[in-house]
Amino acid sequence: MAKIERFEDIESWKMARDSTRQIYSISSQSGFGHDFALRDQIRRAAISIMSNIAEGFERGGDKEFLQFLSIEKGSCGEARSQLYIALDANYIAKDEFDSIYNKLNETGRMISGLMKYLKQSDLRGSKFQ
Repeated sequence: MAKIERFEDIESWKMARDSTRQIYSISSQSGFGHDFALRDQIRRAAISIMSNIAEGFERGGDKEFLQFLSIEKGSCGEARSQLYIALDANYIAKDEFDSIYNKLNETGRMISGLMKYLKQSDLRGSKFQ
């Protein structure tokens, strides 16, 4: 695994950023944009994915980072579930749903892989070096 020096180097963060961009775009559309509760909730979930990986990484502790990754993985599931609501309410088309869902699902898998790697490695956060 390549050395990660900034949270912006983490592939799952990059993918989460792209998903968040897509979620903001679709949730601004007419029907979706007027369902304030769903719009705000799915945006918060998307923001949480990006923010937790950044915050966990910046804290400099391996155990803290793992905890934040776990929260981030949960936010991926939350956003995917909310996508179903948007699809069922006809706020988004099936192809939009598939695109974002697949990206969030892949982000979750990447997070799981990173968590597994960190648990098995001897790496310690920067505050323990």
